[in-house]
Amino acid sequence: MLPVRYRVTSRTVETRDSATLRLEPVDRPLAPFRPGQFAMLYAYGVGEVPISISGIGDDGTLVHTVRSVGAVSKALHDARPGSVIGVRGPFGTAWAPEAAAGNDLVVVAGGIGLAPLRPLLLEALAERPAYRKIVLVAGARTPDEFLFRAELDRWAARDDLDVELTVDRPAPGWDGAVGFVTEPMSRLRIDPDRTVAFLCGPEPMMRFGARVLIAGRLPAGRIRVSLERSMKCGVALCGHCQLGPLLICRDGPVVDYATVEPLLAVPQL
Repeated sequence: MLPVRYRVTSRTVETRDSATLRLEPVDRPLAPFRPGQFAMLYAYGVGEVPISISGIGDDGTLVHTVRSVGAVSKALHDARPGSVIGVRGPFGTAWAPEAAAGNDLVVVAGGIGLAPLRPLLLEALAERPAYRKIVLVAGARTPDEFLFRAELDRWAARDDLDVELTVDRPAPGWDGAVGFVTEPMSRLRIDPDRTVAFLCGPEPMMRFGARVLIAGRLPAGRIRVSLERSMKCGVALCGHCQLGPLLICRDGPVVDYATVEPLLAVPQL
């Protein structure tokens, strides 16, 4: 329940309101994180918020990509190298890409949703022979709002990874696709028995994206989504993150769509 001190060793500006922080332990490191899990990050004197990991270092370092949307996230977003923040975790369920070995992987990210999916992609690419085809579909409102743009360019240049980028609104110099992520998703050729999909982004995007995959005969149980709710404690005590019978900090954030589909269909649940 008590945060462990981590020091910011680097800060990379991703977009106008998002930055990636690399953290190293000041004292003892926390237990190892898995792709898809989250930490409670504490800005001293301001407050605490849940942030999924966007990278895992072999030396105990953690990587978090933070979007500035409130007082706490702004304080974290603005943290400079040398700053100390508190970290609790690891919390929640993981993407578990190893369980999808031998399958095609379809990874769909909307906006900041690419950050929690990045460790999944890095792990899958590090074990590339374990998987069949890997497809990344990433969307953003404008070209300037893609995270990890240099890394996306490197991934797009690979022969063993298909990358589809699309934007809601075009801009000068953008020659890529325009439209929602559901459009390139609808063109995918999916083997329903040999595909596992991972979705993260705004909730409407995940719902519509899952429907496209299901319409392509992919079973809902082979679709995994990462949910976002108001998490205050991270240890399933406060109840703020309740979604029907689920407590997202404990039973999520990564949940199979067969479990969560009927819950997301309930207005304001």
